[in-house]
Amino acid sequence: MKDKAWSRTSKIRLSPGRQLQKDSTDGHFLAGPRGVVQLNESAAAILALCDGTLTRDQIIARILPRSKDDSFAVDVREFLNAARRRGWVIEE
Repeated sequence: MKDKAWSRTSKIRLSPGRQLQKDSTDGHFLAGPRGVVQLNESAAAILALCDGTLTRDQIIARILPRSKDDSFAVDVREFLNAARRRGWVIEE
């Protein structure tokens, strides 16, 4: 199934009821109505930028300087698509 196209001007934010959390021993988590999901560092960094002030392209641009591999942009896009399918983020 193809993902719905993102609007180039839409801002991305966490869905209502979702909250990023950090535990000093277990790492990063995304808490929501259906429970808690443990995140790796990359996922947490991407979701931390989903605060409603940045577009998808701006999020990718902010993440890319942290990676020397430009193909990482594809991974970020795929992660954002998956996060939207799972209801973790929405665009406004």
